[in-house]
Amino acid sequence: MKAIALEKYGSPDDLRLVDLPDPKVAPGEVLIRVKAAAVNPVDWKLAAGYLDPIMEVRFPLISGWDVAGVVEQVGLDAIEFAVGDEVFGYVRKDWAQNGTYAELVSAPVRTLAKKPAALSWEQAAGVPLAGLTAYQTLKRLAVDAGETVLIHAAAGGVGSIGVQIAVALGAKVIGTASERNHAYLRELGAEPVTYGDGLADRVRELAPEGVDAALDFVGEGAVAQSLPLLRQPGRVASITDGQGALEAGGHYVWVRPSAEDLTALAQLADAGKLTVHVDKALPLAQAAEAWRLSQEGRTRGKIVLTV
Repeated sequence: MKAIALEKYGSPDDLRLVDLPDPKVAPGEVLIRVKAAAVNPVDWKLAAGYLDPIMEVRFPLISGWDVAGVVEQVGLDAIEFAVGDEVFGYVRKDWAQNGTYAELVSAPVRTLAKKPAALSWEQAAGVPLAGLTAYQTLKRLAVDAGETVLIHAAAGGVGSIGVQIAVALGAKVIGTASERNHAYLRELGAEPVTYGDGLADRVRELAPEGVDAALDFVGEGAVAQSLPLLRQPGRVASITDGQGALEAGGHYVWVRPSAEDLTALAQLADAGKLTVHVDKALPLAQAAEAWRLSQEGRTRGKIVLTV
């Protein structure tokens, strides 16, 4: 099969389109013919060695965790799926090596769900990691109908899905973003505010009594900015500033694979309550360019590789 791989830790310049053996399909796994694989910042951070202290990485490393595709082979006792099923998933195994930037990927059934019919292959590939991150963060904070939620980096891959899930839960959402993304956030159902100096005052104009929960999807001091705005101490969660969130009595969220949560996201999509803006779709061979775009940090929605 063709795959994008690295022989050692490196940068986008080190990515190579190579021929590698087709994956083995272990018990409890299925083999997926990849249609699309989303790009996430963690992909190039892992490849640069930033996660080496906490995660085992083996080479050659095929990057990528997000996938949408068709089941081509079913492993022993993988009774959840059949050949021909359209699936999507966050394919995280016990170590990083056989990722989704490839024509084929083997995936444990616990990491997959049936693809939402309402989404294209590219859109479906953009859901798993970002969608699970947003969904699990909102669950950790027990966000409920009628509450006011502040979401930092609301126009990004995680934030834009988080906005839609929170709206579907019945929450009022205030989202930080640059002014060029304000109209986009309004389309998703959020009230946008510009990040930067004076953020607290701008949020107070929309929520004079403060917010019930704050979700930090960017870092850069967002947790500290959120604390004075919280009605109840501790209802803050971050995916980047774990120390800040924990010291404030909040939560540090690291996404987990979950077939159940993926199914909930698919149901939201098929109900018309969740979609994915694909900012750029590039062929697999242009993975290096996709990483460079991701590193710029200006993406609205998702960058996706098509296979």
